[in-house]
Amino acid sequence: MRARTEAGEAVGLPPGGGAPDAVVPRPGAPRALVDAVRLRLAETGSEPTPARVAAALRAQGRLLGDSAVLGVVEALRSEMVGAGPLEPLLAEPDVTDVLVTGPDAVWVDRGAGVERTGVRFPDAAAVRRLAQRLATSAGRRLDDAHPWVDARLPDGTRLHAVLPPVAVGCTCLSLRVVRPRAFALPELVAAGTVPPGGDRLLRAVLGARLSFLVSGGTGTGKTTLLSTLLGLVGPGERIVLAEDSAELRPEHPHVVRLETRPANQEGTGRVSLRDLVRQALRMRPDRLVVGEVRGPEVTDLLAALNTGHEGGCGTVHANAAADVPARLEALGGTAGLDRAALHSQLAAALSVVLHLARDRRGRRRVAEVHVLEQDGHGLVATVPAAVWGPHGFVRERGWPRLERLCARGGGAL
Repeated sequence: MRARTEAGEAVGLPPGGGAPDAVVPRPGAPRALVDAVRLRLAETGSEPTPARVAAALRAQGRLLGDSAVLGVVEALRSEMVGAGPLEPLLAEPDVTDVLVTGPDAVWVDRGAGVERTGVRFPDAAAVRRLAQRLATSAGRRLDDAHPWVDARLPDGTRLHAVLPPVAVGCTCLSLRVVRPRAFALPELVAAGTVPPGGDRLLRAVLGARLSFLVSGGTGTGKTTLLSTLLGLVGPGERIVLAEDSAELRPEHPHVVRLETRPANQEGTGRVSLRDLVRQALRMRPDRLVVGEVRGPEVTDLLAALNTGHEGGCGTVHANAAADVPARLEALGGTAGLDRAALHSQLAAALSVVLHLARDRRGRRRVAEVHVLEQDGHGLVATVPAAVWGPHGFVRERGWPRLERLCARGGGAL
């Protein structure tokens, strides 16, 4: 799905690349004709090559010129190969998300907020067909009985789709692009995600083997930052990843990747994130990583970080770094862990929170770095140690504690 396919070339990319203006069959390839050929090829399991399309047309008593046959071929390839009309968008190096809310409403996020593209589908049925085909390629079912799907495509792209009538009007399709390699830390500094000189602080956190969480809202770059930081781990350490959907791509020579599995149609065979965390603990991890802490697995992660597994990390959804303890408290409650027990484990397990946010222009950045402290009542709160500034991190009242934590592990700020 990364390369621009023949389908991508057929939709009229402007000179020099970029988004196509529209994805519709050429003149001479009516929708009814395209559908008839598609159904015939589906019956035989044939690929939409020019020769096979011409044969299918002849079988229906249709004799068309070369241009019309190629129009049908292009329309079919757009629907049957890769991500169809979305393929060129997914291939753009700066696109992180492709979102479809209607046949003529295709949006992308290039790191500065969503923007509308000129890509078009023939109709709502074409969006539904694409969503169902992508779900099938991921080994999942998407139909009226199962009107939504959350899965990973073979190339790593994250797929989410919802069919009508749950999605009002048209199938809603969301594709989260997972790049084949992680960004290097200097690249994040150059992009403004990390402020000038901020790489030294992040390297010190990794070097001191401090346990940390990367927090932030949806689409703020949590997975991107975590992948980059894991690439800073020494080559002699073993990283074990436990993820709902395998999205982390750290540049590291020794990575073990575990991914959850949904139940089959009989309702059996489910493997949860909590199962993965428990198995990961038996795999001699030097760094235990939970891709996203979102449920009862938080208790197993905190227990692991309290029993000698230093340097563990993960991501969590939160509006601000100060909200992370409350968020973990809520997640711990799903596993039956009471507030006092959760905060007791949290105080000993976690050291740092790196919080990501988008600025008013939609650009992602490391907005805050917090350390954790326990008050006289045994409850944990975060304390700001550094906040993003255009010329570097600005030190806050938690900075001395962060310095001590890094120095204790051999790191230096």
